[in-house]
Amino acid sequence: MGKKLVAYFSASGVTARLAKTLAEAVGAELYEIQPEAPYTKADLDWNDKQSRSTVEMQDAAFRPALANKNADIAACDTIFVGFPIWWYVAPTIVNTFLESYDFAGKPVVPFATSGSSGMGDTLEKLRPSAPSAVWKEGRRLKASTPKEELAAWVQSLGL
Repeated sequence: MGKKLVAYFSASGVTARLAKTLAEAVGAELYEIQPEAPYTKADLDWNDKQSRSTVEMQDAAFRPALANKNADIAACDTIFVGFPIWWYVAPTIVNTFLESYDFAGKPVVPFATSGSSGMGDTLEKLRPSAPSAVWKEGRRLKASTPKEELAAWVQSLGL
């Protein structure tokens, strides 16, 4: 089977709940992708065109700094990467995470939470950040998705 890692970014706790359930469902270790400067509620106000998240997402090249780079990617055989959908794609901190490690030949499975948006162009936007990874089809999930459903989804991916 191999060692699995569920790496996730969660600004409000929603994706964190899902990531913890997924890690339990597939017997994976959990790793939180944390920004060097944590997001405040004001930073996440998507209605404010000057909020930090809005400004960051308007620049596809922007890469927020990570608080640490100590995920043990080398020891893992499969990596799940979770995040909320922001402006129809993953937050740019997810790109920072992917660009900080070597995913060569490793299956990477994106998963996301969102109030209403689907995955959009997420995979196409993430793939260049880890071009040597073996990208699997991602999925938007509810934070309340039960362990059994998550386990079945992962099994359907052959992982």
